[in-house]
Amino acid sequence: MSSREFDAVVLAGGAASRLGGEDKPALLVAGTSLLDRVLAACDDAEVTVVVGPERATRRAVRWVREEPPGGGPVAGLAAGMGEVAAEVTLLLAADLPFLDSATVRRLLEALAADPELDAAVLVDAGGRDQLLTAAYRTAPLRAALAAVPQPHGARLRAVTGGLRTVRLRDEVGAAVDCDTWEDVERARERAAHTAPPTG
Repeated sequence: MSSREFDAVVLAGGAASRLGGEDKPALLVAGTSLLDRVLAACDDAEVTVVVGPERATRRAVRWVREEPPGGGPVAGLAAGMGEVAAEVTLLLAADLPFLDSATVRRLLEALAADPELDAAVLVDAGGRDQLLTAAYRTAPLRAALAAVPQPHGARLRAVTGGLRTVRLRDEVGAAVDCDTWEDVERARERAAHTAPPTG
């Protein structure tokens, strides 16, 4: 698979309730917003769709909103998939400060290596599948999404649970996300002592 054979969908419409409603994708880590750090990691995408309210970003993206706003990851995925045309969809959260292009390539290459697979998903240090740090074949993902009767409030695993999936261990902490202020401060501390993610 070449680097231009995928589209990216970045979910950036959550309520960030554990951050007091702060605009989480706009929070800075080492001087760069969380959203821009994610966008840098997937800048080889043919099309990048960001689901959420429009914000200033360092590169051009397509903006869409989930229906209703704040309807959860499946509603966000449904909105984003309307803009996807590539055979592979990279699905990402907008709060991954250490996602890098090497991890993105690793996911894409793992999926490309076996035509029987539907998905390649990063597994965090605690052994949890990170369904928002993953590459999916678009056709089976779209079919699984269509089978969910009500996207609003649905769990993402209701979409992905039946997909044939390879799981890749997160070797560099790329799946670390920022759900709380403690997470944000840890990310800022780590970023202060490491090189920025590559894009």
